[in-house]
Amino acid sequence: MSYAYRVRVQALAERARRARGSFLPPDEPPDRERAREYLRDGVGPAVALYQEASMGAGEMPLAADVSRALDRALVEWLELYAACYGVHVNADASIAAAAELFTDGGSLRDVAVRLTGVPDETADAMQDHSGAVVGVHGRSDFR
Repeated sequence: MSYAYRVRVQALAERARRARGSFLPPDEPPDRERAREYLRDGVGPAVALYQEASMGAGEMPLAADVSRALDRALVEWLELYAACYGVHVNADASIAAAAELFTDGGSLRDVAVRLTGVPDETADAMQDHSGAVVGVHGRSDFR
């Protein structure tokens, strides 16, 4: 069973690397639609895989190296999500923390906001009401 998880994590990590390699910063951040795609196509599957592996498992649902690889893939997806808002972050997140936040009733967006701080909720709310970009931390140098 561990081999199947290893293969799935490798595929998820490879998709994240390809997405990162082809990423072009939005001309006018935020690009909320693309940010949602990164949540749906990357963060969501990573959390789901971790939760699946955790069902009925002991303390360590995945081998340590597989868990670290899943952490790295999650971080890449989160950094892509933030870059859609024009923000460069060095995310420091674990898949266990993301899964816990999601299990506690958060949406994938809630999880991403909590783990990256992007978007700044005040700025995002102001933008939703005024149409102006407020408080963007800086253009991403993501590539």
